[in-house]
Amino acid sequence: MSRVTKAVFPVAGMGTRFLPVTKASPKEMLPIVDKPLIQYAAEEAMGAGADELIFVTGRNKRSIEDHFDKAYELETELVARGKTQMLDIVRNVVPANVTCVYIRQAEALGLGHAVLCAKQIVGNDPFAVILADDLISGNPSPMQQMVALYEQHQCSVIGVQDVPRADTGNYGIVSGKSIGPRLYRLDGMVEKPRPDEAPSTLAVVGRYILTPRIFALLEQVQAGAGGEIQLTDAIAALLKHEQVLAYEFEGKRYDCGGKLGYLQATVEHALAHPELKDRFRAYLKSLDP
Repeated sequence: MSRVTKAVFPVAGMGTRFLPVTKASPKEMLPIVDKPLIQYAAEEAMGAGADELIFVTGRNKRSIEDHFDKAYELETELVARGKTQMLDIVRNVVPANVTCVYIRQAEALGLGHAVLCAKQIVGNDPFAVILADDLISGNPSPMQQMVALYEQHQCSVIGVQDVPRADTGNYGIVSGKSIGPRLYRLDGMVEKPRPDEAPSTLAVVGRYILTPRIFALLEQVQAGAGGEIQLTDAIAALLKHEQVLAYEFEGKRYDCGGKLGYLQATVEHALAHPELKDRFRAYLKSLDP
């Protein structure tokens, strides 16, 4: 039985909704309290069994590589000052058994193209795709839930969330047959349909487990609007070859690709932070009129 040990992180996007802060700094490095978004994504992948993290990067993304690299000067300084707790935090950003690989996406040609860039590293193995700006809390994590389903069914699993019908135009929407609790066998996908044309209200969000056959299909996908290669088009083509499941994961999603979702994630994670929660809650209450 094949296992999911590789995770792909498409991080080459420009993050225009957060300008000017993303002019020189990646949106994936925006902090939620004391950790950047990309670290939450990496921790979710590692917690689900991934030991090879594949980052598809672009220009101005060097800080992502630096974040997961060894920081010799910082570690030396922390040792000299006897700050062992902080030293452990720095050293455990990536455990010793985990490998990080970086691939440059030369042009921003869409999510499908970003995934295709990882083909040579992924090879013939199943793999996860995690979008860092979809921060999802859950215990077990969404990726742990999806890996368990992959191990049971040995096929691609797409993370979905029920959204208001008025919002279907913002997502890829799936159609399928219910085969278990929160689980559907896909029979189609539509990219950003109008509410009156949407086949369901189950929207694809930033969690995928894909079989390697997806790469051949991505190579055949024609560029759509904006010249981008859509991952949803390749998944729709995959349905003709093998079973694909959609799973309505358990957990709370924060759309950190937008300012409101990012602020909501920051506040709620601060209210759960062991060092800050009591003082921060008291501060918020002091703001009440």
